[in-house]
Amino acid sequence: MSHTPGATSGVRRAQKQKTRQALLDAALALLEDQSLSSLGLREVTRAVGIAPTAFYRHFRDTADLGVALVDETLGSLHGPIRTTLATTGGSEERIAGTVELIAALVRDFPAHVRFLVRERHGGVRAVRDAIGGQLDRFASEVADELARLPESRGWRRDDLLMLAGLYVDLMVMTASAFLAAGPAP
Repeated sequence: MSHTPGATSGVRRAQKQKTRQALLDAALALLEDQSLSSLGLREVTRAVGIAPTAFYRHFRDTADLGVALVDETLGSLHGPIRTTLATTGGSEERIAGTVELIAALVRDFPAHVRFLVRERHGGVRAVRDAIGGQLDRFASEVADELARLPESRGWRRDDLLMLAGLYVDLMVMTASAFLAAGPAP
């Protein structure tokens, strides 16, 4: 049976993506009890069952792996948060929707949330910067939605960004509080 070059490269690409995801998942599991700065790539590759040198086919170093975890965790939330904020109705409805979204995130992805909460002020600068960048993007998106509200008519962009930053910080603190409270009975 002969293989076409395109089919072979597609299989390789799928296997590479599968290995990359296995590295992310293993790192996340190992980060349950430690910070990223103490995580070794040999630990991660051992958990996946690959040679340490294979790690470098996917990530430059553990900081790069951490940035990928940030992107995986926060990158997909921009759409749902914008949708929640754009909900018609009063501010109570928007707040309730946001809290429900955060509760679902913590319930469905506790290891991701724990990683973000721990690493937001952790020892790996690239990861702190990635988290900060994502949170700044959220603040900008929140400010855009706030600007659409009649209550904020006439507000300066700086003031909207300051309020949005407080809103985003509150979302992170809420996620942290849900995480600390543990699973719902």
